Amino acid sequence: MMNGIEILNIFGFNVKEEPISIYPYSPVYRVKYGVKDVVVKRTQKRAKNVMSYIHMLKDKGVNVVTPVKLQVDNPQKYGDTNFVVYPFIEGEKYSGKEKEVYEAGKMLGQIHSFSPVSNAYDLLEYDVYDFNQQEVEESMEAIIQHADKAGVEIDTRLQIKLLESVASQQEIYDAGLPHVATPHDFKANNLVLIPEPYLIDPDNAAWIPRIFDLALALLLFHNEHEEAPDEVFTTDEWELFLSGYKEYIVLTDHEKVFWEKAKQHVFLDEVMWLMAEYEEDWKNTSQQKLFNSLIRVVINSADYKLK
Repeated sequence: MMNGIEILNIFGFNVKEEPISIYPYSPVYRVKYGVKDVVVKRTQKRAKNVMSYIHMLKDKGVNVVTPVKLQVDNPQKYGDTNFVVYPFIEGEKYSGKEKEVYEAGKMLGQIHSFSPVSNAYDLLEYDVYDFNQQEVEESMEAIIQHADKAGVEIDTRLQIKLLESVASQQEIYDAGLPHVATPHDFKANNLVLIPEPYLIDPDNAAWIPRIFDLALALLLFHNEHEEAPDEVFTTDEWELFLSGYKEYIVLTDHEKVFWEKAKQHVFLDEVMWLMAEYEEDWKNTSQQKLFNSLIRVVINSADYKLK
C-alpha cells in the first residue's frame, strides 16, 4: 500500500496527514515548496533515462515539465516505485477548440522531430506484439457484459477487427517502421494551455514506432477528460491535428502503407483493455460515448488517413 506521507517525506516535504491524490487512478500529490506549488507523482523504472530525455526536449524549446531542483535527489525511489517532483503548471484545460487541436498536433510533431535516430536515451522499447485470439475473446466477453449492464449495444464487428489485428502483429513487427523517442501518452489531460500546450506528464516516455504514437493520439486524445468532447476527433479535427504535426514531420510512404494496421494494433493494445477492465467507465455517459465513438473509428478506420 502506498503511503503518501512517507513518499512526500523522502523529498523533504514534512507532512503529518495523509495527502489526497489529485488524480483518481494513481498517486499524484500537489504540495507547497516554498511559495510555489509542486506535484509529486509516479514515474517509470527508467527514471534517470526519462529525465535526461525530457531535459533535452526542454533545452530544445518544448514546453514540458522537468524535475524541480530540491535539497535531495529528484526523482527518488519508494519501495519498487520511482517518484518525481515537477512544478505545478497553472493554465486552462483543453476544450476541443480548433486552435487547440492544431497546436497539439504541432507540439507532437515538434517532439517527434527532436527524437534521436537511435534509442540514445535507452528508453523502454515498445515490444507488445504477442496478443492472442483467447485474449480478444475474453476481452470481448467482458466488454459486451459491461455494455449490456449499461444498456449499450456493441457492434460485434469489433471482434473481427481485433482478431485481424492479432493476425497482422508479426507483419507489423517485421515492417521496420521508423521509431521515435516520445512521451507516449500524448492526450488532452496531460496538457495545460498557457495558452500554448504545456506537457505535464512525460513519464511514459518510450522508443516506439512513430505511427503508433500518432495512432494513440488519434484514439485516446479525449480520454478521461471532463472538458474535452466525448468522442474521438472528427475527421476534420484529425486533419487539423495532422496539419500541425506535419509542420515538423514528413511521414514516409512505408508508414502510410502500414497506417491502417497500426491504428488497429494500437486499439488492440491500448483501448481493448480500457473497455474490458473498467466496468465503471461504461456507467459514465461521456466515457460510454467515447467508447462507442472509438468502436466506430476502428470499424470505419479508413476515414482517418495520413494523407
